[in-house]
Amino acid sequence: MTVGLVLPAYEPDTETLRSYVDALLDVLQPAVVRVELDAPGGSSLAFPDYDAVEVNVVRERRGKGLAITQGFDALDTDVLAFADADGSTPAESIADVVSALDSADVAVGSRRHPASTIRTHQSVLRRKLGDAFAWGSRLLLPVSLSDYQCGAKALTREAWRDVRQYLYEPGFAWDVELVAVADARGLDIAEVPVEWEDDPRSTVDTRETVQELARTVFSLRRRYPSIAAGTERLSRTRLVER
Repeated sequence: MTVGLVLPAYEPDTETLRSYVDALLDVLQPAVVRVELDAPGGSSLAFPDYDAVEVNVVRERRGKGLAITQGFDALDTDVLAFADADGSTPAESIADVVSALDSADVAVGSRRHPASTIRTHQSVLRRKLGDAFAWGSRLLLPVSLSDYQCGAKALTREAWRDVRQYLYEPGFAWDVELVAVADARGLDIAEVPVEWEDDPRSTVDTRETVQELARTVFSLRRRYPSIAAGTERLSRTRLVER
């Protein structure tokens, strides 16, 4: 299978990103690594020495979900995967996530899996909020995972074609939307333990993100039956049209 990997990035540390791309190329040997870079102030980031690396610079902040979606749409590989550009999940764990597609349609990295290894933790506040979100999502959604938001996921091209039309969220809530939609469509989801290290330079606004995630989970609970039946019709602008 050919693998295409998207790295959504906003104001990344250039040296860290270059090192991470080197590791991903060495371990996964993907057909393409596509950096989806939101750079309102412009950027000169480039990888001229690598034929397999593409950089798509957008002069606005699209959000994680929209950046990944547009990146996936630009790929023609058998497998579509993404990882956070800060390198929090090492290349070896991304490879484990991709390998899980041998027996699944969607593979989800998990920091809360009993077999996961956490090198450095998030702040106490972010950990507690993350635990609360995971608990609430398991309570409200039919799909039960230990971690919905880990920045390491992969799916087959066929699975992407199935879920694509039901994705609306442009920001961090895109992760849980992808998983819930995949479950509603009857796809096989594998949860994969990963090694993970927190990046203290995260640009996530904790309060705003929690509100976004909560709204999305309640919306997905309502939308789930119509997604499963393939009858969902929403009046708001689809992500595909943005």
